[in-house]
Amino acid sequence: MSDHTTNNPPPSGDPSESGYWADAIAARLSGRQVVNDSKSPSGTVHIGSLRGVILHDTITRAIRSAGLPCRFLYGVDDMDAMDNQALLTPNAITRYMGAPLCNVPAPAGSDAANYARHFVGQLFFELFAPLGINPEFYWVSELYARGDMDGYVRQALEGADVVRAIYANVSKVIKDATWLPLQVICENCGKIGTTYASDWDGNTVAYTCRPGLVKWAQACGYSGRVSPFGGRAKLPWNLEWAAKWGLFGVTLEGCGKDLSTAGGSRDRSEAIADKVFGITPPASLPYEFLNIGGKKMTTSGGRGAAAHEIARILAPEQMRFLFLRTRPNTVIDFDAGGDTIPRIYDEFDRIAAAVAGHPVRGALPAEPAALFGYSLPDPEADTLACASAFRPAFNQLSMLRQMPGTDLEASVAAEKGAPLDEMEIDLLAARNEAVGAWLADYAPPDARIEVSYEELPALLSALSAAQRAYLGDLASRASAQTPSSGEAWQSLLYGLATETGLGGKEAFAAIYAAFLGRNSGPRAGWLLAGLDQEFVRDRLEAASRP
Repeated sequence: MSDHTTNNPPPSGDPSESGYWADAIAARLSGRQVVNDSKSPSGTVHIGSLRGVILHDTITRAIRSAGLPCRFLYGVDDMDAMDNQALLTPNAITRYMGAPLCNVPAPAGSDAANYARHFVGQLFFELFAPLGINPEFYWVSELYARGDMDGYVRQALEGADVVRAIYANVSKVIKDATWLPLQVICENCGKIGTTYASDWDGNTVAYTCRPGLVKWAQACGYSGRVSPFGGRAKLPWNLEWAAKWGLFGVTLEGCGKDLSTAGGSRDRSEAIADKVFGITPPASLPYEFLNIGGKKMTTSGGRGAAAHEIARILAPEQMRFLFLRTRPNTVIDFDAGGDTIPRIYDEFDRIAAAVAGHPVRGALPAEPAALFGYSLPDPEADTLACASAFRPAFNQLSMLRQMPGTDLEASVAAEKGAPLDEMEIDLLAARNEAVGAWLADYAPPDARIEVSYEELPALLSALSAAQRAYLGDLASRASAQTPSSGEAWQSLLYGLATETGLGGKEAFAAIYAAFLGRNSGPRAGWLLAGLDQEFVRDRLEAASRP
């Protein structure tokens, strides 16, 4: 029934461990490994759900890099009961609340076979391949239907007294003496979340679709007897989790900290694995939440940013980087608004520059090369070559996209100082697509620009004589030095501001007034580099006049 072959020490994300955390975990393992992760498809999958996926994929990569054979599985718990009213139409609440998710119809307009296949099979799984994540997928409903879980169902029923004792001793949850660890699909109404099973006779169980058993679904009151095998019933989640460990021989599976609390789901499942199914629980890796505004995201509660929407503004390497730049036991507070997204890209680019051997400002995280390598979607990619690739700054692309008639590839190549290679063209395309989505839905007002081409902005009248003189000097210096890149312009802007004693704040305010008609804006050097250079010099000269 189980192909367990190893007994691994529990890995840890403890900062005291040397090296990159995933490599430290892999170094403590031996023998064949089976890594598992799963998801209950109760609605739109939020971005926080990708943390577990990316962590498990990274551990798998580290294990394989350490020379150990490793199988990576990802399952969908689609036999779970529908319990999310927010995502059902009013007329469907009475009919489908409490039904197995695999038996709930997909939302109107979807061509998916059911609710679970829509939200996970289509919207969530389509993110995996671009992220370089290629597990073996399985659907729990199919495991039950094939009879793969029958042996565990029988063991659970025959060991029901042990299960009840585990619930009481581990979690202080008291179950009735007649309660059986089984959820039967009601033959009358098709619901699974409202049934109470009792009286196992070795072949069948008695059950009642009991009114009042749960508050979120309506029971029909039907009673009957049924064989619990072949998909007509399922194990409660804690037992099902343990059964999957045995079925697949799982050696490592992490989980969120809510499941890892003392006396919680993980403790119950490990006790059940040991005392009911006779298997060794896999090593665990507790990981923290990804919060929005300090609040935990929830799929069933409908709170959070949809993973497939955030994937529009975070290219694959930046999406992986979001979850890998901190240890698993660190909370990530994420907000797609403001400057969060540009800062993620900038930090990734800083790590890339460091890995490529370029000097960078500020402290670097531990093992930057490992962090960068695991952030790449392709596990076989040449880390140094990828780090050395030219990536235009996110804010630079944001400005270029908003300037009419801009040839993006030519502008970025000018910034690089050489034609883009094939890898760089692909990176530019992915980043440009993300920038477009960010500008459309998430960018703050100061990231949006509209250059005043025809008339001088009215705000110029408020400039001081020193600011006007700075603009005139800048026009002369630009004509002499002909800066073409954002870096070159930025260096000129800062150098001249320091030389004249004007100060950066007033100098940049003058630039923004001259070109945007406002006091602030995006990075000025890249703004000027993205404009026609003759226009820039003419505008600087015109703006310098009283």
